[in-house]
Amino acid sequence: MAIWTGTMPTAKLNDRQIRPSEYHKWEHARRQFARGRDRATVDAYKAELVANGGRLKTPIRLSIDDRTHEVAIGDGHHRCIALMELGIADFAFTWGWRRTFTNTTDHRPFPTGVL
Repeated sequence: MAIWTGTMPTAKLNDRQIRPSEYHKWEHARRQFARGRDRATVDAYKAELVANGGRLKTPIRLSIDDRTHEVAIGDGHHRCIALMELGIADFAFTWGWRRTFTNTTDHRPFPTGVL
């Protein structure tokens, strides 16, 4: 079965709906990615987005905590910052459950009710 891929409004990348998993708030990620190698990574993704008409080659990975149903970025923090900085309206994503000892990939449509 193929991995399900959907699209999500970039506006949902906020501190209430889709949170950064490695940072307390999106502003913390922005500050972290403001210089050095992180800045170069964000800039490379921005160039990719511009070259590909606002589309990423690799979808963002969303993870839903199986206990709290909190939605967070499982993979793609730099790509998210690039999307936000360019004002791209939506992004492609895959998703799965974040469980105590494992992360899964789900093949069903994203359960939008968790947002």
